[in-house]
Amino acid sequence: MLFSSMIFLWLFLPAVFCLYYLIDKKFRNLLLLAASIIFYAWGGVSYTLIMFSSIIINYVFALLIDKAIYNDNKIIKKKIYLIFCIILNLLILGYFKYTDFAVSIINLISGKEVIALKNIILPIGISFYTFQALSYVIDVYRKINKAQKNIINLALYISFFPQLIAGPIVKYHDIENQIICRKESLENISWGIKRFIYGLSKKVILSNMFALSCDEILKQPVSELSTILVWLAAILYSLQIYYDFSGYSDMAIGLGSMFGFKFLENFNYPYISKSIQEFWRRWHISLSAWFKEYLYIPLGGNRKGKYFTYLNLLIVFFATGLWHGASFNFILWGLWHGFFLIIERIFLLKLLEKNKFSFINHIYVILVFVLGWVLFRANDLNHALELYKVMFTFKESIFTVRYFFYPQTQVCFVLGILFIGLFQSLFPKIKAALFSSRVYILESIIQFILLFICIMYLVNGTYNPFIYFRF
Repeated sequence: MLFSSMIFLWLFLPAVFCLYYLIDKKFRNLLLLAASIIFYAWGGVSYTLIMFSSIIINYVFALLIDKAIYNDNKIIKKKIYLIFCIILNLLILGYFKYTDFAVSIINLISGKEVIALKNIILPIGISFYTFQALSYVIDVYRKINKAQKNIINLALYISFFPQLIAGPIVKYHDIENQIICRKESLENISWGIKRFIYGLSKKVILSNMFALSCDEILKQPVSELSTILVWLAAILYSLQIYYDFSGYSDMAIGLGSMFGFKFLENFNYPYISKSIQEFWRRWHISLSAWFKEYLYIPLGGNRKGKYFTYLNLLIVFFATGLWHGASFNFILWGLWHGFFLIIERIFLLKLLEKNKFSFINHIYVILVFVLGWVLFRANDLNHALELYKVMFTFKESIFTVRYFFYPQTQVCFVLGILFIGLFQSLFPKIKAALFSSRVYILESIIQFILLFICIMYLVNGTYNPFIYFRF
């Protein structure tokens, strides 16, 4: 089920919200769990069975680890439980996400079809809830939190519908108290509704419009595209993916607030960054934090000298790319960012910090992420290479920019550029108001207009799934 669908907006959400505040507090977690299962099962009942398996596996192993720590006090036993749990989680994720990729590599190396592709359908959101469940078990092992003995509470943590499919990745200890005892209020509800409307507007009005033009350009044979058109498609996709994913995160955070939960921010205007290091502190914050805490630091972080630090960064960004998708495009995208992080650590960051002309720093970062998004969006590696060739070899086309850059897209383009952080930086008071729980009459009118426009688009059948649903 999509947040940006009529059935969610007019049936599912109102029904769950009204029931939630009508029933006794002791039944609210059970209601949210049932709603989350229905929400997820809408995309396929078989997917739900996989999620149930993940919940049961992590529930049992967390209890075993907890018992080994506090009762048996056997270090070896708790390590075995943890390792076995991690392996099981990664095997499930690996089977559904990476089997066909591994098979294609084997066939590529052998030069013939040694193994037939299985064409396994990827369960929606499996990467997100697997990482979320793993963080819970690892934190039990580290004694950051104790194992949750109530399986309903743990199941709600893993499957809570606002952030189930595309994050943000929430750590158990951040919301443990909220699961057990949370305080709902009219202030949180109104703020949540406001945040949800802004997120919905990002997706339906801006991201979908950028997608319309970008997809039309990239549907054409690359040989028929001009340099300007390919650069336009790359920039439009950069805007599309930002407003798509940050819009989803806004909606998830808003929905959580409506039910008394407070999720941490997942985006902080990454496109105004002055370095790639800063970019990754602002983009998909929950995933960056996950890899830092559960992979980078366990590998040694920056504690074993500069060369091991560089190696650890490459490993982390190789894993980041692979997490996003089973293809060489995503792996190279991850390594592309890892490469610039290493270059910045070696010398570039010092130059950027000393540079008095900050606009040059912004141009550098923009070029890095725009070129990176080409890898992310391309159909395969050959398609990406063809696009790069056109981008850096001036070429004209029979198509004009006007043919794809529709008037609606042009308006959204201006708004999209302004609201990636430029407007908020110039007017910090307005930025503060956007995140404030206070109700402003003018803002309420704007929200009503935005919601009306979104509904009109949705009624007319405008559909474009969230990009991060496939991860």
